[in-house]
Amino acid sequence: MKRREFIALLGGAAGMPLAARAQQLDRVRRIGVLMGTDKVEGQSRVQALLKGLADLGWIEGSNAHIEVRYGASDTALIRAFAKELVTLEPDVIVVNSTPAMKVLQGVSGRIPIVFVNVADPVGLGFVTSIARPGGNVTGFTYYEAEMAGKWIELLKEVAPLVSRVMVILNPTNPAWPKFMEATNVAASKFAVKVVSANVQDAVGIERAFEAFAREPNGGVIAFQDNLTVVNGELMVSLSNRHQLPFVTPYSRHVKAGALLSYGIDNSDIHRRAAFYADRILRGENAGGLPVQAPTKFEMAVNLKTAKALGLTVPASVLALADEVIE
Repeated sequence: MKRREFIALLGGAAGMPLAARAQQLDRVRRIGVLMGTDKVEGQSRVQALLKGLADLGWIEGSNAHIEVRYGASDTALIRAFAKELVTLEPDVIVVNSTPAMKVLQGVSGRIPIVFVNVADPVGLGFVTSIARPGGNVTGFTYYEAEMAGKWIELLKEVAPLVSRVMVILNPTNPAWPKFMEATNVAASKFAVKVVSANVQDAVGIERAFEAFAREPNGGVIAFQDNLTVVNGELMVSLSNRHQLPFVTPYSRHVKAGALLSYGIDNSDIHRRAAFYADRILRGENAGGLPVQAPTKFEMAVNLKTAKALGLTVPASVLALADEVIE
């Protein structure tokens, strides 16, 4: 995190008299955490959030009681957990993912919310503006729509013969129209035809791969979504079975055999969310805290998968990688 951003995040809390801050820490606060993803993917993010809170003085079982729920990409489950957390009347709720935020917004009332990994919060009506969110909501976006173009660019660098790209997306995620627009712009630049695979479950993913693999020179990109998180290993298996280079936002999928990943550093952005939760717990209004974008990204490459696909990863790509699996 840049020094200026760090100071800004701490500014509100640091400006309080020491006695007032100590008094606030003496009172037990309830913090709700709603993860749209499953526990496998979400647990490391929650741990980063909890560590950030602890570093700021909020200790589970001491002056804080933290309730965590994992929605596992199940809309009904997310809705049930959102209502359950709201019933507990927490002092703040940290919510992960665009679909989970959409559900929570409908039931949260005036409870302060810090969202993480949400796309286009203004366009989706979560906040009034980036600089002045207003209301009871603020948080952290996970990337701009133009990030979709980066996936196309990396795919073409590693697999230059790719002329067709299947984009795996969940049509119930309200963020994707803008991302598809950016994908199409990048695809036009690289002379790539885009096929949108609107899927909502594992069966849909399998059918999409089977149909797409019937023609040559294909590649696959997965948009960031709880559905693609939960079905990551399935997509890895299908892409390798059909000899399709697969680019994903998640390094976890590269470790499982995907070709390449490029996405945000989720641990970093959840630690940053802890700073906003802290400021709210100390009396600041969520709507007065500007929405922030990610500052750290990470990339992973699987050379074993590249070799199996008959691809050579350029030195320029390897130089950018945070993790190379051989």
